[in-house]
Amino acid sequence: MSWPVNSELIKKTSARQVKVSADHAGQRLDNFLARHLKGVPKAAVYRMVRTGQVRINGGRCKPDHKLQTGDEVRIPPVRTQDAGPVTVSAAVIDQIRKATLHEDANYLIINKPSGMAVHSGSNLPWGLVDAVRQGRPGEFIELAHRIDRETSGCVVLARNGPALKHLSAQFRDGGVGKKYLCLMDGRLKEARVAVDAPLLKTRLEQEHLVEIDEEGKEAVTEFRLLQAWRDCSYVEAELLTGRTHQIRVHAAHLEMPLAGDDRYSSPAARKKWKARGLNRLFLHAHQLGFESVDGGTINCHAPLPEALRDVLDHLEA
Repeated sequence: MSWPVNSELIKKTSARQVKVSADHAGQRLDNFLARHLKGVPKAAVYRMVRTGQVRINGGRCKPDHKLQTGDEVRIPPVRTQDAGPVTVSAAVIDQIRKATLHEDANYLIINKPSGMAVHSGSNLPWGLVDAVRQGRPGEFIELAHRIDRETSGCVVLARNGPALKHLSAQFRDGGVGKKYLCLMDGRLKEARVAVDAPLLKTRLEQEHLVEIDEEGKEAVTEFRLLQAWRDCSYVEAELLTGRTHQIRVHAAHLEMPLAGDDRYSSPAARKKWKARGLNRLFLHAHQLGFESVDGGTINCHAPLPEALRDVLDHLEA
């Protein structure tokens, strides 16, 4: 699904120093920059960090650097979209409100629809986090993690600084339970298959891709078979690490790319699944579990979207 956006004017900003408040302590630098550089493509933001234009307390840094209270972040001059506050339609805000799976004083968990980015960038003036902020004016709302635009399911947003810091640490240390439902193009040979293969981000023209490479970061996925058909497998995938496109690349590594994957499957495979009624990536973040900052445990489930269920219902044995 394509989401409506508002055209915006472009202006050139000046370099500025932004001091990190206590509420944003523990936040990743790239997420911090996303809020301060509305409308700037994510690739451009990463390039600024990589080339040293973004600095923390005068020093070079990496996108995943965790900010601390009082840090001075240099944000370089950049062309940004400027038409006042981001405007998201009332219909979308209401849709997200109805998709709220969990709400307490510290966290919101939203069942994000496929096709909606979690934040702005790459010609997208708004994302899920912007819509939530507009629907809750004046509140502290920050993303605690990300899922791909094409992926649906559980996304957690923090409602205060300590909650963000506490959950970010769990994501970093592998303390969050993350399970996805996916349809793999092929028959899984065993009931459980673990893939332990490091992943490295690459770039092909204007598109970011991920590939298996010994120089990459550790990545472990466990696939558990739920149901098999003649030429495909309905699977629960558990992330034991949290790398970009991890499930998609590990599935392709097994020579069973995810149905509807427009990056890691062949044109013929995509055509086949489109003919079967699949018009999106078959990947859904259906279960998320973590420890709350108040000491309790949060376990959340997002049901499989109807469009994906319909695809399963029409598969032939």
